[in-house]
Amino acid sequence: MDTILILTILIVICALAFDFINGFHDTANAIATSVSTRALSPKVAIILAASMNFIGAITFTGVAKTITKDIVDPFALENGSVIILAALIAAIAWNLITWYYGIPSSSSHALIGSIAGAAVSAAGLNILNWTGFIKILQALLFSPFIALAIGFIIMSIFAVIFRNTNLYKSNRRFRIFQIFTAALQSFTHGTNDAQKAMGIITMALIAAGYHSSHGDIPLWVRISAALAMGIGTSIGGWKIIKTVGGKIMKIRPVNGAAADLSSALIIFGATTIHLPVSTTHVISSAIMGVGSAQRVKGVKWGVARKIVITWIITLPISAILAALIYQLLNLFF
Repeated sequence: MDTILILTILIVICALAFDFINGFHDTANAIATSVSTRALSPKVAIILAASMNFIGAITFTGVAKTITKDIVDPFALENGSVIILAALIAAIAWNLITWYYGIPSSSSHALIGSIAGAAVSAAGLNILNWTGFIKILQALLFSPFIALAIGFIIMSIFAVIFRNTNLYKSNRRFRIFQIFTAALQSFTHGTNDAQKAMGIITMALIAAGYHSSHGDIPLWVRISAALAMGIGTSIGGWKIIKTVGGKIMKIRPVNGAAADLSSALIIFGATTIHLPVSTTHVISSAIMGVGSAQRVKGVKWGVARKIVITWIITLPISAILAALIYQLLNLFF
């Protein structure tokens, strides 16, 4: 069998594995607040998240096109298949490490850092599409701060509107509302996160000469990535759910609804302008913003600090890891 074909098959398998891992790694993002407030049982929440993730994943392709062309030009890659395979192995490794320790790290940071690191290792800094790469970095860096601000604003609005409402009745109503916000959260997660695997598979097909346009995502790629994300979501990531849903702050139904709504708005806004964001960090930041609107001391800033540190180190660590893996794979291919 042709070496390029073997590499392409390996890439597709690894990309779908990345999407599957992304699904259970990031399930917490969509359902942590609704589970922690008991708006939904864990089983129902996961079924809802998996279904809405799948629907979101097959609905949009803009982020996939950005991943395909804006980090590196797949048409300019020499040994592109090995570069992409190294990037996927590095991103998967980092995702599994952070999942094992229950750290809500960013799959997006891991993948984008890995692609950049493997490409630079192969062809130097000039291989990067700096305009597109910086645009992606800006989206990854600024979106958590925007989510923090939006979470603060929405929680402040809720506090004013419902200040004279009976607490028991308010909690019951917001638990019902959380079913909607959890579904919306899961849908937006699919519209952004599943696109990343679609983009990298399309990039691999172009680099191998099996596809001719980064503006067209093949239907089989869209469906397979959506399925992998949905199946991964159905398994769940309980360690991360525990961190996101309870360790950042004590979440009540009104807090959960405000956090879900805030982060869904940011994620879907990024999807509409074709930019990848870290759903993990957007949601964690929205929870911090919501908590700050009530009581700054109510947020467990020690946990928040660990999340921020992981946010900062993921991209460079995954880039270095991918660079080393590329050099190792290059000895065999």
